[in-house]
Amino acid sequence: MLKVGDSAPVFTATSTKGTTDLRNHIGKENIVLIFYPGDDTPICTKQLCAVQDHYTKIEQTNTVVFGVNPGGMDKKRSFADKFRYEFPLIVDEDESIRKAYDVGKVLGLFFQQRIVYIIDKNGTIIYAKKGNPPVSELLQVIENQA
Repeated sequence: MLKVGDSAPVFTATSTKGTTDLRNHIGKENIVLIFYPGDDTPICTKQLCAVQDHYTKIEQTNTVVFGVNPGGMDKKRSFADKFRYEFPLIVDEDESIRKAYDVGKVLGLFFQQRIVYIIDKNGTIIYAKKGNPPVSELLQVIENQA
């Protein structure tokens, strides 16, 4: 797991909202990267729906959100459409993004860990936490950047 103070690795990937290039966001806005194990699974759904419920407030803090896991595009699109996620879900089929962010695997190396990173406008990681932190905690970190 990368640490607070580390530079965030940049990447370009396919997402449910088209091509996502992290370079287009560095220098302009904060970035929340949510590494989650699976599309349309109970805890992942709860986590991403909580973010969606607060998405307008997150956007008002000049912040973008991306969900990342190795699942394929068809499942991601179905998941995003089902819950009307306004933020992109990124396809990481070759797991290069997971590896760049040092996100480990669990359950017999089958699923990636659940980790949330917040990257500031300078491209520095300002928050790194395993699990499913409350959105209020993420907002507090982001708002403290202003």
